[in-house]
Amino acid sequence: MTFTLTESPVSRLNAPTLHRLPNGLTIVAEQMPVEAVNLSLWLGVGSAVETDEINGMAHFLEHMIFKGTARLQSGEFEQRIEQRGAVTNAATSQDYTHYYITTAPQDFAELAPHQIEVVLNAAIPDEAFERERFVVLEEIRRSEDNPRRRTFQRSMEAAFDRLPYRRPVLGPAAVIENLKPQQMRDFHSDWYRPQSVTAAVVGNLPVERLIEIVAEGFEVAHSHSPRAAASANLPDASPEAPFSQTTRYEYIDDSLQQARLVMMWRVPGMADLQQTYALDVLSSVLGRGRTARMVRDLREDRGLVSSISVSNMTYTQQGVFYISAQLPSENLQIVEAAIAQHVGSLQTELVSEDELERVRTLVANRYIFGNETPSDRAGLYGYYQAVIGDLAPAIDYPLRIQSLSTADLQVAAQHYLSPDAYSVVTLKPSEK
Repeated sequence: MTFTLTESPVSRLNAPTLHRLPNGLTIVAEQMPVEAVNLSLWLGVGSAVETDEINGMAHFLEHMIFKGTARLQSGEFEQRIEQRGAVTNAATSQDYTHYYITTAPQDFAELAPHQIEVVLNAAIPDEAFERERFVVLEEIRRSEDNPRRRTFQRSMEAAFDRLPYRRPVLGPAAVIENLKPQQMRDFHSDWYRPQSVTAAVVGNLPVERLIEIVAEGFEVAHSHSPRAAASANLPDASPEAPFSQTTRYEYIDDSLQQARLVMMWRVPGMADLQQTYALDVLSSVLGRGRTARMVRDLREDRGLVSSISVSNMTYTQQGVFYISAQLPSENLQIVEAAIAQHVGSLQTELVSEDELERVRTLVANRYIFGNETPSDRAGLYGYYQAVIGDLAPAIDYPLRIQSLSTADLQVAAQHYLSPDAYSVVTLKPSEK
């Protein structure tokens, strides 16, 4: 089954073709007049599908994907990629794992099947597993030594009581130290199947040829798959209730020179996508750019913070409206009160038309700038198709933002952003 998304006026920029194979694989393809081809393999499989007992498995597996298959020795994939001047990389998040290669168009037919082979048919040999365990443990150690990551992890633990987004993607060292190779082989068999994959391919080859190369690569790789897949089931991930009061978590962190302040609200996620657009705009009104409300007030005018940022983090089942500031410890109380006041004003006063128009322009420009390369577009298509099973929001996001009114923003603030009920995390350097 093949169809092209052309309904949106934005199709001047984006007109991908969606193709589904009988084996369940979804291919999103688009020809783009840039002398490169990017193949991005997206799986809606990240740390959120793990149990506590295997937390970190998805990320650890990302490392092991490159350790060879029955038909490709460890290192052979990278060697072939480098010989042609191509590039490859991967990433793991809470809701997805993503592998990609970017090649010259004339090399794509030769190299793409190798990427597909290593992803579907990872051998996960015992010796390589033990060697890579130490690499992952070192990555965890470095993460724990990073103040920004440490702040974020403590914030996620405060944001969620039950949902798996409260756990680190890398997993705890104690869990990684006890994982077994067979557990990873089982995890791979459960999740790494054609029906779990979105293959987004963009570059300067005809769409029919792009689809043909990817489809043939999956047919060959899947026919050599060494293990039968089990039935993988997602854990319960129903959203948590909004905060009913302000909850506080305070830490002393001797590595810091300045304090950190994080304030969070539980908001809708990708599973309730229509509710996220207004929150995206509100995050920009408050914190994107030097003219944004809180940046101008707290950093530029009053000098109370060294930096402040606002983001609407949208995970699959639930999101977090996240405000983070770096500041002198003596300013913590006044800055928290000021942030709460700014949030409260969104409920009682309409955002100005000038502010809304500024955000609309930012979104439109970011969308255009984010569509300039094959990897940009393949990443955009792959993410939306893999995580929510719908390509349309990848294309019509600017239109959704353009359609919002100032009244829509006020309703969202009233519904989701209480100035009296949130979770707050502070990290302070010790007093000397």
